Amino acid sequence: MRRLLILAAGLAVLAASACSAPAPPRVDAPRAKPPGPATLPAPTGPHPVGTTALHLTDTSRPDPWDLDADARELKVTLWYPTKQRDGQRSPYMTAKEAELLLKGSGISTAPYDTLSNTRTNAVKEADPSGRKLPLVVLSPGFTKPMSTLTALAEDLASRGYVVAGIDHTYESYATTLSDGRVAECLACDSDTDPGSHAVLVQGRAADVSFVLDQLTSKWQHSDLIDRKRIAMVGQSIGGAGAVAAMVKDPRIRAGIDMDGTTYARIPKSGLSRPFMFIGSQEHVPGGHDNSWDRDWKLLTGWKRWLVLSDAEHQSFTDIPLVADVIGLEPLPGMLPAPRGAELTRTYVAAFLDQHLKSQRQPLLDKPSSRYPEVTFCPATCGQS
Repeated sequence: MRRLLILAAGLAVLAASACSAPAPPRVDAPRAKPPGPATLPAPTGPHPVGTTALHLTDTSRPDPWDLDADARELKVTLWYPTKQRDGQRSPYMTAKEAELLLKGSGISTAPYDTLSNTRTNAVKEADPSGRKLPLVVLSPGFTKPMSTLTALAEDLASRGYVVAGIDHTYESYATTLSDGRVAECLACDSDTDPGSHAVLVQGRAADVSFVLDQLTSKWQHSDLIDRKRIAMVGQSIGGAGAVAAMVKDPRIRAGIDMDGTTYARIPKSGLSRPFMFIGSQEHVPGGHDNSWDRDWKLLTGWKRWLVLSDAEHQSFTDIPLVADVIGLEPLPGMLPAPRGAELTRTYVAAFLDQHLKSQRQPLLDKPSSRYPEVTFCPATCGQS
């Protein structure tokens, strides 16, 4: 989780992403006329996808960022299998959310509504289909709305998962609350404070436990979820949150950290549930970020550490997929956006299929000629 460069088609949007001091932004020459709206890649599973949003309020604790709020309000977006193929596609984000995200990221190369018009694949408010399905919680990077993981969420839902994406209020540039207010990033003011990252991931762990309580017992479609098959996947600080949530909540059977420096400390006794690191070259053994080296030793169950060549911090999100429409040219040598999405979807789904569906995945046993960009660490990783 580091502050990012402004990048495209394999790189990222400039963002405070919860780590070291910001690097100078690199802005490529904008296109004269950015093409119009991006379309997220089609899901690869057999099921049509439905989606809905819930607004949940945790009255048991005050909001950690808004000192005037005595309860924590969260927006949770759900994706799930449905039988309904036709209907209105869910909006990617509102125009106001897009405006605040692009302004906060320092991008002014396209009209703000260009991003909000991104075409998704899920049918809004479609009826769920199925029963006792595995649940995957998704948590986005710092400053990023949950919508930036939509392509992954839709794909998992098409493969038979219920996906719950959490917008951690006041930790992204824009979160629309139940009354229509748009909460901005109050946590950004504390991003450089010592210990702020550890506090942030513990807060995310509390958000996750609360959401699990609500979805498995109080949601009207709670029978859709198998309480014994729950996993968490997070990108950047969301990946760190996955570690923290698993340490805190035994209901989470498996977890994935996508390119996130970890801040939650794993007990010396270790974490025995399945876990996978998947990241960029920043996270090779002995590299700039040593948190994975530290935590690898404490993962005592099934584990994998994968590094993608030519990937960068946002390759595991939608940002490279939409970068072109906001007028940013790709930087040379980076993983093409569609390939980054394919690799992320493929390896995340393989991990979840193995550990939540008990379907053995040989792809996770060794390197594959189909995916030569993926290196298995630490055994075959070089030192950087």
